[in-house]
Amino acid sequence: MKAIVDDKIPYIRGLIEELVDEVCYVRGSDIGPDDVRDAQILIVRTRTRVDERLLSGSQVGLVVTATIGYDHLDTAWLDAAGIRWTNCPGCNAASVCQYVHNSLLSLDRLHEGMRAGIVGVGHVGSLVADDLHAAGMRVTLCDPPRFCTPSFAETDWSDMDLITFHTPLQHEGELATWHMADDRFFQSLRRRPVVINAARGGVIDEAALLRAMDRGLVSAVVVDTWEGEPDINRELLKRADIATPHIAGYSADGKANATRMSLQAVADYLGVPFTLDVTPPALPPDFCYGEPSAEDIKKADALRLYDPCIDSRHLKSEPENFEWLRGHYPLRRERM
Repeated sequence: MKAIVDDKIPYIRGLIEELVDEVCYVRGSDIGPDDVRDAQILIVRTRTRVDERLLSGSQVGLVVTATIGYDHLDTAWLDAAGIRWTNCPGCNAASVCQYVHNSLLSLDRLHEGMRAGIVGVGHVGSLVADDLHAAGMRVTLCDPPRFCTPSFAETDWSDMDLITFHTPLQHEGELATWHMADDRFFQSLRRRPVVINAARGGVIDEAALLRAMDRGLVSAVVVDTWEGEPDINRELLKRADIATPHIAGYSADGKANATRMSLQAVADYLGVPFTLDVTPPALPPDFCYGEPSAEDIKKADALRLYDPCIDSRHLKSEPENFEWLRGHYPLRRERM
């Protein structure tokens, strides 16, 4: 049994080898038909497009993506071809929640009484909703399939202080999310909210967002997911208050969860018991994420554990290294 594995999936080396006979680690964006031809298992992240072009003629019977999202998988073709596939729902939900919380702390916009709108209330959005509610915010949910709420277009966003996106990317159909935040949406805003995209690039129309910034329709912008990654919009990068290289879910805890769920899927596929331990490294007692200022440390111990502004400074100073910054992300934990 042979597996092809994205070489940036953490904590998997030495463990997947206990389940299969042969493992080849390949850069995700480089995985091609020749790599998978004689493999039975493929484990990827978002940088690998898994479709007929990649897998036709191969022996692959199981595709695992070690991510929540799976829009990079052609699931209709996989189903028709009889190839089992699975993602890792909820694996990094707490990590994204930490990112949103600490971004608001850094911007000094986490205040009791603020009105927060959450677009997409799955694993991630529901944690964000609970967290913001605990901070004393008034939370409005938008997720028609789950809660029978009004659609995005029908929801009144005008009086929100914060709008944060946590939807999958869907280009077509009644629940399409591609460019759901467009000129019409931004022009409807009255309170100049903070806008956060930690969902998928393309959920927000970036050209429309820039126009909204020009017109003073938003007060702050946090962008983690971008259209056209890794070739991202340099103007939006320069002007966003916090701009990071698609790492909101990249805590060590979230990565370990994804790897654990991926290995569990392989064990289930092979019909063997799962007994592997996936544990991220512990933090030293004096750990501090980067070098936040003394003022930042005073805001909350949370920023000592993770300060998204440090990730933002790195991306703004070297945007050409977007992919390298993702692939060489430092140790980050959700708790001490």
